[in-house]
Amino acid sequence: MIEKLPSVSELTQQNTSELKNYLLAITKGKDTESLNRKTLFYKNELSPIFEELSRRNPFPKAEQQASIILGVWAPVWSTIPFQDIVPGRIGEQSYQIFHGNGYYANIARYAPGHQLSFLQNISAKFLAYDLMIIQRYEVQTGQWYIQNVAIEQALRKRDIPLDIDASEDWFTATVKSKSKVFSEKNNFSEAPDLHNLDKSTAKKFTKAFLSIPQLEHLYIDSDFRLVKTQREAKQRPSYTIAVRIR
Repeated sequence: MIEKLPSVSELTQQNTSELKNYLLAITKGKDTESLNRKTLFYKNELSPIFEELSRRNPFPKAEQQASIILGVWAPVWSTIPFQDIVPGRIGEQSYQIFHGNGYYANIARYAPGHQLSFLQNISAKFLAYDLMIIQRYEVQTGQWYIQNVAIEQALRKRDIPLDIDASEDWFTATVKSKSKVFSEKNNFSEAPDLHNLDKSTAKKFTKAFLSIPQLEHLYIDSDFRLVKTQREAKQRPSYTIAVRIR
């Protein structure tokens, strides 16, 4: 384990596993910080490591990445703005699932109050809000093409965790039941139904949903990804560290 990285030049002396482990170590527990703090953290500390790993990307071409990405990933740290629009996201119950049929899903459980020990017994009696954003993906002319196609939501008992199997089943069943609609519809410019959210939050999600995001893998291997995303050309890029969990 690397204890410190005092200079950018020393990054080149560390092996790739050390750099990956160092990133995971210094971002552990920091994904719940404010977006401003995470953005500064990336700028001041993480960006040189991202850049060094990007230079070592074993699969730099999008065509190479398409088969590697299949499976279930956990986003362990991210500066994506809308993931925490709803308060109380449970990091251990957040997943990114890629299937070989051209669809992937970002799934998360939100349970406000779960972080506070003195509220855990009370909050466990309430319902959790589960959110799934389904996107279509493909590689075109050497780049990832992403299109938002649906937002699904559900209220469920908090004491039953949203685990990987439950998330996979929800994603698979939804795509199966709506595959005809998805395949026949090329324009997903209609606002999604977000009746379980307040108007302000629903408006923010709708704006993100109607955009056409850009996605780039700065680094990807069989169990680790550094992802750069951008919702609009004028928007500041977001960065995500994800690890494979299945």
